[in-house]
Amino acid sequence: MRFEEYPDRDMLALTLADRLTSDLSTALRHKDRVSFAVPGGSTPGPVFDALSAVRLDWDRVDVILTDERWVPETSDRSNTRLLRDRLLQGRAAAARLLPLTRAQGTPEAALDDLTAGLAPCLPIDVLLLGMGGDMHIASLFSGADQLEAALATDAPPLLVMRAPGVPEARVTLSAPVLRGAVSSHILITGVEKRAVIEAAQGQPPVQAPVALMLDRATVHWAA
Repeated sequence: MRFEEYPDRDMLALTLADRLTSDLSTALRHKDRVSFAVPGGSTPGPVFDALSAVRLDWDRVDVILTDERWVPETSDRSNTRLLRDRLLQGRAAAARLLPLTRAQGTPEAALDDLTAGLAPCLPIDVLLLGMGGDMHIASLFSGADQLEAALATDAPPLLVMRAPGVPEARVTLSAPVLRGAVSSHILITGVEKRAVIEAAQGQPPVQAPVALMLDRATVHWAA
């Protein structure tokens, strides 16, 4: 596990934004369009704020959520709403967002259409992940109904995931998509999350989903 520690969260946000900008710039030098997969939640907000002001060919960047709750975009629990409020502002407003939800219907009914929209953006060029205190990444939760299917080497790019204690269905990127990213980063904060990710090392992904990425991602942490 590559682990980078920062003196405070402000420095983490600014430095990680610079690293992601560098990774995106490198990809843009070699491709007409690049894909940038990002998490929801509150932790990446300051990173998104910094990125939104960066000079970059954002009109050539496809932004993809690593997972999304099947809720309306108006919901406070919508990751899409978070991205529109925090990342897709300023210069970054020119980026193209590929939502993982539809306004109507079930996630199962929409899955083929969502997968077709995602396919041209694979493999992911730059991936940013968060991690829950239960070791989940994206919506790969230990104990989730489709976890083993999502971890399989031949898993489809997207799956619908339901898990105990999670109030709504979610659409998530699968393990092959996450592991196939060209550049991978994990963002965590707080002493508890550091202890959790250290404990995940060596565990099977079915019990500690974040372990799926620890052999290739750089972990960025501040207390």
